[in-house]
Amino acid sequence: QVNLVESGGGLVQPGGSLRLSCVFSGSKFKFESFIMGWYRQAPGKQREFITRISSGGITNTAESVKGRFTMSRDNGKDMVFLQMNDLKPEDTAVYYCHADSASEGEYWGQGTQVTVSS
Repeated sequence: QVNLVESGGGLVQPGGSLRLSCVFSGSKFKFESFIMGWYRQAPGKQREFITRISSGGITNTAESVKGRFTMSRDNGKDMVFLQMNDLKPEDTAVYYCHADSASEGEYWGQGTQVTVSS
């Protein structure tokens, strides 16, 4: 079983920044074998893809956040990060960490709330 724990959410003013973190744990599985990603879900909307990163650090990012959000991973600490800059009210959502492996399946964190408001 893989456990993902997000942190770093909160209330921020428009134009501000936040950095989300996600810790991966699961002694049976290797962090490097998973493609890690971030998704978000706003009230009344479907969960949407934001960005993902391969074990080698190659990223794929949604157009809606490209240039503002950057994902990174630290394979030594089994962690991923989401740096969010120039935040807008429409970025308000619950942000979820995601782990995906063709052989081990996919897993979700419990989510962390991000609210962008003045």
